Amino acid sequence: MRADRVEVSWDQGKASWLVRIANGEEVIRRYCKISKGSDEQTLRSAVLETVRDEGYDLDPSTLSIQR
Repeated sequence: MRADRVEVSWDQGKASWLVRIANGEEVIRRYCKISKGSDEQTLRSAVLETVRDEGYDLDPSTLSIQR
């Protein structure tokens, strides 16, 4: 199944990246335990793995990273 939209932002309270996977009205939230200063390629790889672990495919154009 393909995710409609994926958003990633830093959650200061949890000191982790928060990944939001949206498919229709359903939104799944998962955390990635990688450093805040990770480069974009490392962050994209971690997000892709998280999305796949949830059973979704990701179109790279639907990924939004908020730093």
